Amino acid sequence: MHTSITTLGFDADDTLWHNEELFQLTQQRFAELLADHAPKAHLEATLLEAERRNLGQYGFGVKGFVLSMIETALEVTEEKVPGKVISELISAGQDMLNHPIKLLPGVEDTIRDLAPDFKMVVITKGDLLDQERKLAQSGLGEFFDGVEIVSNKTKEIYQSAFARYGTGPKAALMVGNSMKSDVIPAIEAGAWGVHVPYGLEWALEAAAPPSKASRFRTIQALNALPSLLSALG
Repeated sequence: MHTSITTLGFDADDTLWHNEELFQLTQQRFAELLADHAPKAHLEATLLEAERRNLGQYGFGVKGFVLSMIETALEVTEEKVPGKVISELISAGQDMLNHPIKLLPGVEDTIRDLAPDFKMVVITKGDLLDQERKLAQSGLGEFFDGVEIVSNKTKEIYQSAFARYGTGPKAALMVGNSMKSDVIPAIEAGAWGVHVPYGLEWALEAAAPPSKASRFRTIQALNALPSLLSALG
């Protein structure tokens, strides 16, 4: 494939496989467990604020989410939350960490088709062990030249990753479902940023599309990426 793009970066959660739906289902269970103590809207707002506050300490992923749910449960019950509820929240987190991977439609064929022509790297946030488990279960690991599991996605992270797995960001493209994490900082680094909307979006990942960014594109599914790459080439 003749193109100036030689390296492809891929987000993992909600780009290669389903993830956010698990968090939302667990959050619904959380609201049910505490329904006698606070309205659902108040619980959701309090939990979101706890997650925002705790990101710097716990990072992204299931473990931080569970700790934020426990913290919220203690807050809304004035530290009177039953031990059984805490136990159920811990169990819910363990279920999330053991949940089987379900690839998004068209992902496996697309990754397989692109791998021979590009340097391929996964760039993802989250718990180290959990992200390694998911990639191993996905069956996609053999198609990637590298895996970067990072605490946050910044311009500097993308510059470093695309220098390590290619010739730098100018010849790289990052694809993912998060405008805030996958698209904007990749473009700031000098790469292409391609948005693939997932449908469900965590409030802390929401961001407006970049304005006046010539290296920004949107596709509706990952299987549209090969055609986009051909057009860009």
